[in-house]
Formats: sequence, C-alpha cells, structure tokens
Amino acid sequence: MAWSIAEVARMSRVTSRTLRYYDEIGLLPPAWIGSNGHRYYEEAGLLRLQQILLMRELGLGLREIRAVLDSRRDQVAVLREHHQRLLAERDRLETLARTVGRTIAELEEGEGKGRMTKINKPENLFEGFQAPSEAEAEVRERWPQAWEQSRQAVEAMSAEDMERWQREVTAQMIRMAEFMVAGTPVTDPAVQDEVDANYRGICQFWTPTAEAYKGVARTYVEDPQMRANFDRIADGLAEYQRDAMTVYADTRLS
Repeated sequence: MAWSIAEVARMSRVTSRTLRYYDEIGLLPPAWIGSNGHRYYEEAGLLRLQQILLMRELGLGLREIRAVLDSRRDQVAVLREHHQRLLAERDRLETLARTVGRTIAELEEGEGKGRMTKINKPENLFEGFQAPSEAEAEVRERWPQAWEQSRQAVEAMSAEDMERWQREVTAQMIRMAEFMVAGTPVTDPAVQDEVDANYRGICQFWTPTAEAYKGVARTYVEDPQMRANFDRIADGLAEYQRDAMTVYADTRLS
C-alpha cells in the first residue's frame, strides 16, 4: 500500500513542503514519484519518518539523524533506545507535574485559611527538575555574562540559521569521529585544526578563555544529553573531543 504526500502530511502533521525538503536532502525519499509529479510513500517510508520525528523530538539535527538512519543499525534496537529515552522523559515530566500540583495545593490551602503559606517539605519544590552537570554549572557560574550572551545569541537565531548551525556542528562531529576511528592522536595538527573550527564556531556566540573552553569540553562528557549526542555518532567521541579541546586550550589559548 502507498500513500500520497498529502496523505502522509495529514497523518504525520508534517507539511508537504518539509517532506519535499527531506527528499531533496536525501533524508526521506519517496517510494516513487507518479506521472503527476506527486510523491508516494510506502510503509518503510512511514517508519523512517516516525524515526526522524522521534529524533527531532529528542533534539537531534537533520545531519545527525541521517547519520543514525544510514548507519544500518538494527531498526528495532534503535527504536528501543528512543522508547527508553521517551519513557524516562515521561516519568520526569510526570514528577514535575506532581511537584507543581502539590505546590498549587499548598498555596491554595494557605490562601483559604487566610494565612501565610507554609511549605511542609521545601525539598519537594524541586522534585523532577533536571540538575545541570558540574561542568555546566561551573561554566554558568564562573562566566555568567558570557553564558547569558551565548543563550541570547542562540535564541535570536532563525530556524534556517539554527538548521545551518546544527549541520555545521554535526559535520564537525563526524570529522572528529573519523579521526578517532583512524587512531589519530588528539595532538595531531589536523585534529587541532578541526578543534580550531569548533572554537571559532563558539566564538560566534561568546569568546571563551582557555579555562572556559576546557569547561565547555567537560560538559560534552559530563552532561548526559551532550554525551549521548556525541556517542550516538561514535562510542567514545565525547572523551576524544574533550581531550582534543583540552590540548587546544593549553597550547593555543593559554
């Protein structure tokens, strides 16, 4: 059975324009194109689209998504990984919802009795919130102005700019993975040139010192989401990237 691009757009709530773009970049080609020029998709295409949307929900860029889909990993195994991450996020959001609901109830109880609210267990106010990694917290606390400048710069980016930036970042990650798999030392000039591109990319948002750049490097390993993004391309890439950035900071920024 096959579905037209209009039917797929309706079912998935993805615009036909986006589906055509996915075809143009080789991410989601249709099963065939009819004599009328319309794209048609079979079940395999719908399953691939589901994976694309899942990975977009999990924060991956299109280049990274394509790398995952083209890696020929077992489809069921990949879906199991996504399923586990979604279940974990669901549990976290349910905990957050209970936290906020409990706070509302306690505030309303205090208002109803015409007195100041007394929170029974203050620690319950923060149940379910994700704590930043120590390295991320270090960067935010030691360089708050630079952190805020970077955050504002990212928020000001258009969707097109963000997509372009994600493609560039993912391409850099893939090139670093190729160096790692080839056994290239992190001190190699070619690796350090790639790190230089990473540093210049960060400088679009803020200019980190040697210590700040090493702090960013540690977040790639210590922050679970960032580490997952690196290791999804190649196991051990997060540590390799951190070590290469540390060498760069010590030799070029100190």
